[in-house]
Parts: sequence; structure tokens; C-alpha cells
Amino acid sequence: MKLVTAIVHNEDAANLVDALLEKEYRATRLHSSGGFLKQGNATILVGVEDDQVDAVLAIVSANCHSRRQFVNPMPPIMEPGEFYMPYPVEVEVGGATVFVVPVERFERL
Repeated sequence: MKLVTAIVHNEDAANLVDALLEKEYRATRLHSSGGFLKQGNATILVGVEDDQVDAVLAIVSANCHSRRQFVNPMPPIMEPGEFYMPYPVEVEVGGATVFVVPVERFERL
């Protein structure tokens, strides 16, 4: 058995969970936030048999897309009286970061 942990953009999370449930995979959605952009993400947990991992990864790939977005960088630490004008920076967000780890024991209580 494996635990598939997918960290996805909030915009993709609902469609991903719906697609997983449609194929009868049980999924748990946890709200999380990224460290780089400090924006909301969702962490999706799915426990599956070893032979189902590729099917779950295909569903994640089909439902989680990267996109470009402009963000304002965090201002540097400045001395009093200094002026900092932030310029938006274009970054790629979205897609999915997926971890597949072995599960030693699983119980549904």
C-alpha cells in the first residue's frame, strides 16, 4: 500500500478531489500554505494499493495545471526614511508536488 500526498494550488484542489472521488478513490483535503509565496494550497492525501499509484498520478496530472502569475516581492529590511518601490515579478504557480511513500499499516476504524 502507498500514501500519495499531492500539494496542489487551491484553484485545482476541488476539481482534483472530485475526479478522485469519481474514480472511487477516497481522498482527504487539508488546507496548507506555501513558504515561498505564502499563498493557500491544498494537500490531498490518498491511500491506494501499489498497482493504483499510476492511475492516481494520472488523475493529479490531468487536473493540476501550472500557470503564470504576478506577485509583489517582500520588501527588504530598510532603514527609517528609505523608500522601496516593489515591482511585480512573474512566477510560475500551480501544478502539483507529489510524494509517494510506503504504508506499513492501514486501518479504517
